[in-house]
Amino acid sequence: MIDIGGRRGPRTGPMADSVVALVDAASGVERELIGNWIAEGGLGRDIGSDAPVTQLDLDAKAITKRLVGRHDDPLVVPVRVLWLPPERDGVRRVTFADLVMLTNPRKPNRLVQRRLLRTEPDRHRVLVGAPARLSELRTNNPEAAALLRAGTAEPFARSVLRAAVVALERAERTVIGDRYKVPQLVAEEILDSPEFQRKLDYIAEEIGSEPDQVYRNAEKALRELVAAQSRLVSDLFTQAMRPVHASTWKVDTDLHGLDALRKLNRKHPLVFLPSHRSYVDAFVLGDVLARNDFPPNHVIGGANLNFWPMGPIARRTGTVFIRRSFGDDEVYKAVVEEYFAYLLAKRFNLEWYFEGGRTRTGKLRPPRYGLLNFLAAAVRSRRVEDVLLVPVSITYERLNELGAIASEQSGGTKKPEGIGWLARYVRSQQHSAGRVYVRFGEPLSARERLGANGDPLDQRPTTIPLRDTTTGAASVPDESALRESERKAVQRLAFDVAVGINQVTPITVNALVTLALLGVHERALTLGQVRTVVDPVLGYIARRGLPSGELSALRDDQGLRVVLEQLALAGVVTVYRGGLEPVYAIEAGAHLEAAFYRNSAVHWFVNRAILELAALTAVEEPGEDPLRSAWKAAFALRDLLKFEFFFPERKEFAEQIIDEVRIIVPEWDENTPDDRLDRQFLGALTDSGFVMAHRVLRSFFDAQLVVAERLAARSADATIDRKEFIDECVAVGKQMLLQQRLHSPESVSTELFTSACKLADNHGLVAPAAPGAEAELLARRQEFAERLRDLGDRIARAASLDPSNRTVI
Repeated sequence: MIDIGGRRGPRTGPMADSVVALVDAASGVERELIGNWIAEGGLGRDIGSDAPVTQLDLDAKAITKRLVGRHDDPLVVPVRVLWLPPERDGVRRVTFADLVMLTNPRKPNRLVQRRLLRTEPDRHRVLVGAPARLSELRTNNPEAAALLRAGTAEPFARSVLRAAVVALERAERTVIGDRYKVPQLVAEEILDSPEFQRKLDYIAEEIGSEPDQVYRNAEKALRELVAAQSRLVSDLFTQAMRPVHASTWKVDTDLHGLDALRKLNRKHPLVFLPSHRSYVDAFVLGDVLARNDFPPNHVIGGANLNFWPMGPIARRTGTVFIRRSFGDDEVYKAVVEEYFAYLLAKRFNLEWYFEGGRTRTGKLRPPRYGLLNFLAAAVRSRRVEDVLLVPVSITYERLNELGAIASEQSGGTKKPEGIGWLARYVRSQQHSAGRVYVRFGEPLSARERLGANGDPLDQRPTTIPLRDTTTGAASVPDESALRESERKAVQRLAFDVAVGINQVTPITVNALVTLALLGVHERALTLGQVRTVVDPVLGYIARRGLPSGELSALRDDQGLRVVLEQLALAGVVTVYRGGLEPVYAIEAGAHLEAAFYRNSAVHWFVNRAILELAALTAVEEPGEDPLRSAWKAAFALRDLLKFEFFFPERKEFAEQIIDEVRIIVPEWDENTPDDRLDRQFLGALTDSGFVMAHRVLRSFFDAQLVVAERLAARSADATIDRKEFIDECVAVGKQMLLQQRLHSPESVSTELFTSACKLADNHGLVAPAAPGAEAELLARRQEFAERLRDLGDRIARAASLDPSNRTVI
């Protein structure tokens, strides 16, 4: 018995007096095979009907001529032959060996088809898509059916063709798996959409252009945008790129999280939002999903990676290259919004890197909201019931591309992507680099977080503004307030995604070792001294139950030595062996690379560091209630760091700080009046075995100091060019480092200076002063710089409390 569409036995379906088989045949062999199968009763058995069958080519012209004008109500059934690659190790996948035969096993030529029918009959299936009556097809496409009644048949014929293709694709995936789910006829379906055509007409009216020209521009943009996925290219590309990361990292995946996501994906589209630390992120995540039978993501990428040969290949594997900036191109914006809504409505999964680019520091960058706005538009317009956003953490024990990243941060020029760059990049990955951890955070409902259930946001008007019937003017009540509310909802959603990523990001062995080595100033540590730092932090991690990598390797001297030696081989650590025992330090010029590893986990220790500085403030500022002084300092530090880390609302932040207090002093109770954050608390802090403030926060505050002093040196009425100003900060920062006014080279970073500028701007210190207010602005800039100098002194005093520092003085 032939295996039909991945099922055995009859399929129940609606009774009909006649059946029309829409035959999707690419050769005479396939047409003959399907014809014989129908004549032998195969189709009748599958649909449970003995009605006579008319065969019709799956072609818009044939459908127009022989189907759409019929007055009866036949059952319409799409049929196709599926060809399968040979089975290798239990998997049917195209390989490069197949290409040697100059044929695609999924689309063999007619001669190969004849041979396969004789020699390997298990290599083909006759697929039957879900049937539907002609009347149902008209009901499902009311606009096309209306045009049909008016005498225009082509739109309805095209809608029937698309429905048949979709039905066959679904049947095919029951055989080959969801990882081969690819969209078909996307541009055609979008361009045929009456709603999209009305939107283009509205845009034409708004910008004063001819509708035909706007339509042509939209078609061009859509052809540029749509990813034309190919199963052949996906198979081959996966095989070609897998060695780039498979030979470099051992992939450690959260399989339990994947199982939960697979169940959710049956009802809702998923949008994977990974952290972005490497160019190889998409390959790592894509391979993980493919191995676990997820459909391929549509990966949204920047146009800078659309170069030959990567661009054409990537588009065939699902990459959507989107312009970095849309400017005032309303047509392109409409096309992107429509394409997003289409993919989500059809439950295709998306993926993009919401930080807007690779992190240069190792920690998450501030999110970009552009693509989230398009997603929000699709949800608010009810084009899709809901979308689940999946925070994804991709964390590497080591990265071979850090040298280039560090060079950019210290003022170097980023090399443009191209074929030469690609060859160098692939070559640089051919060294073992430990593990890469792929972790999935709790999925977030976009509809819930965007307020689309009963919230006023859900009452948003359609994307085309309503018009006053008398004046013709656009009329949208309280539109500005609505947009502001929507903007804040999207920002909150992005914040929740970032928090979700951080919550599942594991602490790696290299993050912990570099945390130890970066905490001492121009000193090398023995193995025992590194252990003095690492051991109490390991206890802290265990007590909090933080996610971690293979930290058990650090619990014995041999494992710790291996980690240090591997960092030495990577050029991050230097080892001196000429004395009594080896000593380890950060390699000269590698502080930014070491900070990258540390910063991948630094968010886990920020609250601890803030608590330490707050407690020190309470001791050093007599005359005020210590507890009140400590809370005031904690919230002030939170404000200074708000462009570096993702802090919760004040109440939740306060609860987190209290949790940190109880780790140090378990019996502490904020409701006990006699208890204070005083010197006794600092003693308990020292007894805990480590201090975090100087290891975690100093580089960020040092970078802020550079920015503050350069602002104070500027004329208060001068307009500041951001790029020129950052370049100045890099140059002056290097001077301050040589003068030992900065603690470490990791502070001299364009990324940190950029965040510091955002902070200063938020405090109203960047924009030129209004006439007559110059003196006041200059005073505030100087006060800001002085505050950061005082904070630097306090961090130095916190460092003096660290037991590990005393072991090396």
